[in-house]
Amino acid sequence: MTDRLWQLMGVAGVLLGGALLLPDGTLAWGLWLVVGAWVLEHLLPWDEVLGATVERHADLIEGGAYLAVSITVIVAAVHYGFGPSAVPIPVFAVFATVLFARALFELGVLYGGADAKALMILGVVLPLFATPLLPQSVGASTLLAVVPFSVTVLMDAALLSIVIPVGLAALNVARHEFRFPRGFSGYSLAVRELPDRFVWVRDPAVPEEEVDMDAETSAEDRASRVRIARELEEKGIARVWVTPQVPFLVLLAAGAVAALLAGNLVVDLISLL
Repeated sequence: MTDRLWQLMGVAGVLLGGALLLPDGTLAWGLWLVVGAWVLEHLLPWDEVLGATVERHADLIEGGAYLAVSITVIVAAVHYGFGPSAVPIPVFAVFATVLFARALFELGVLYGGADAKALMILGVVLPLFATPLLPQSVGASTLLAVVPFSVTVLMDAALLSIVIPVGLAALNVARHEFRFPRGFSGYSLAVRELPDRFVWVRDPAVPEEEVDMDAETSAEDRASRVRIARELEEKGIARVWVTPQVPFLVLLAAGAVAALLAGNLVVDLISLL
């Protein structure tokens, strides 16, 4: 997947944020450029451009960048505090977002690099968002004023992901095909429809070498399903059990919409208890 979209959004976010922080002084503006450049570092192929020697030590160099930015932001926060004439809250929000996204990626919670990049870009484009369109309680508004917007989006996305197993269960019940527990994770599909659906074949099991897990385009992914469908038909198999391929970016997009409308859904639910 190309990083061009992330690069354009990142540059736009850095420029816009820098313009908004100019009235707060040199310190605020400089710190914003530091964390903004840090975000962009994840999106630009600087290691490839600078040659093979740098590319071999890219992880070490990037680790040094993480350490340098962390020391800069933390020392500034300890020395000057937070506020318009000190370390702006949006700067710290971006700083926390990058660490949060990278940690989730390294832990395998965010499977693809695109998901982590999306969170980072979201952090620099909209570090904070304390006033959703729908009314908020005082406690929720206070929390949204300091919690990075990307964290709220991720929490909303995780909550909204419950819709997928519930929807699959409803579909299987309507078809009289529900079986616990797999009725929450997939559905049956005619083999002839397999090439045109973004799904993984689960039953009968498909050998790992037949599945192109490294497919980078929808065309490559479809080609893998065409090959699998042909082999299944040759074996006389007419229907298979599949699970939908739902990119986490789709859930992040839904989480972003929910966050803009209602803030942090998890906090909203807790406040109702």
